[in-house]
Amino acid sequence: MPCKEELLHYIWKFRLYPPDSLETMDGRRVEVIDPGIHNLHAGPDFFNAKVKIGDELWAGDIEIHRSSDEWERHGHHTDKTYNSVILHLSERLNRIIKNEKGQQIPQCKLSVPDEIRKNADYLIYSHSAVPCKDHLSSLPEVLIRSFLGRLAIERLERKTNDIFTHLDRFHQSWDEVFYVLLTRNFGFGLNSDTFERLALSLPFKCIRRHGDSLFQVEALLFGQAGLLEESGYREGKSGYFLQLQNEYRFLRSKYSLTPLEGYLFKRMRVRPHSFPEIRIAQLAALLQSSGRLFSLVLEQKETDDWMSLFRASPSLYWHTHYSFGKQSPESDRQLGNTSRQILLINTVAPILFAYGKKMSTESYCDRAIHLLESLGPERNVIISEFSDAGVIPRNSFETQALIQLRRVYCDTRKCLFCRIGHQLLSRN
Repeated sequence: MPCKEELLHYIWKFRLYPPDSLETMDGRRVEVIDPGIHNLHAGPDFFNAKVKIGDELWAGDIEIHRSSDEWERHGHHTDKTYNSVILHLSERLNRIIKNEKGQQIPQCKLSVPDEIRKNADYLIYSHSAVPCKDHLSSLPEVLIRSFLGRLAIERLERKTNDIFTHLDRFHQSWDEVFYVLLTRNFGFGLNSDTFERLALSLPFKCIRRHGDSLFQVEALLFGQAGLLEESGYREGKSGYFLQLQNEYRFLRSKYSLTPLEGYLFKRMRVRPHSFPEIRIAQLAALLQSSGRLFSLVLEQKETDDWMSLFRASPSLYWHTHYSFGKQSPESDRQLGNTSRQILLINTVAPILFAYGKKMSTESYCDRAIHLLESLGPERNVIISEFSDAGVIPRNSFETQALIQLRRVYCDTRKCLFCRIGHQLLSRN
């Protein structure tokens, strides 16, 4: 059974083919001096390789397929881009091939050792969410910890790219981008997309213009969320509710706003203290009490100070209600420590890291890493899976790494690109 082409790339890149097994179709020995640079985009698979074919030294590109006939099926014989190919590697040699100039290209069979093929099949076709879970505990801890460090930075860099995209959208306004990112994260996973839509529908400049009135900030946020519609709260027509409605109607007309539909906010399996209304009330209090929150975030250097920034209590109505018209036992409804930690992980750390990259100021990047390292490990299904497999994260820096590992490598079965996968694949 032919193996996946990615496995052939892997074998070539790390020189895992059987020793002295490389030979062209016409019997010339192939010696690899440099396998080249792996190209993950259009064009030949490896750039700038150096190989000795017989007595001749060749420098150029390498193309790899499962069988020779794929060269023509992919149209390489008519593509000038592939005229630089000096060697074609295939698991199955079944055709002589030529480039666009009509020149015959040397071909060589690339064999996959049985042990590596077996290990690759085990990982790639595993039904487990973490394919290598049964072997993680047998790997050196230093290897796993160093890989987690790289993965955590990789995740911060991915989030940085998302932030840069928002910066372009909002004409380099860091305040606006921070507001969108913060609001998204007030959805705490289940409602994150809808909360982001809320932020995108309500410019931060509108919030700032009414920053001296918590009531007006609430009216803007609840109204734009579609949560002030009478049909949704027939039992909730309290004085507070009606006042918010009236204020929002005025502000909606003033700023030509278009609200979301309230049904977009999910409530199934959501605990009352995390209802959308409570989260929006907390967000309103935070935005109104702190003014330009992004500037304050940049000024802090210690975890306790960042945690204190997010200690905002919503208006009194929400101390005795979970939603409009529904009373509950009294509580100040402040954001809890766990919620604030999640906001620091997903909002403060990424924005600090991105700001440091944009401004070429490494101290902000260092602060982001320090913040994650100072926070305890997150608790979720992904972290539990790795903990059960023997990988116990020590802090949020490492839990972010495990989330990156699971979502980018495990879920997509990119074991060939994973340092842990590489360690297991090359085992006997």
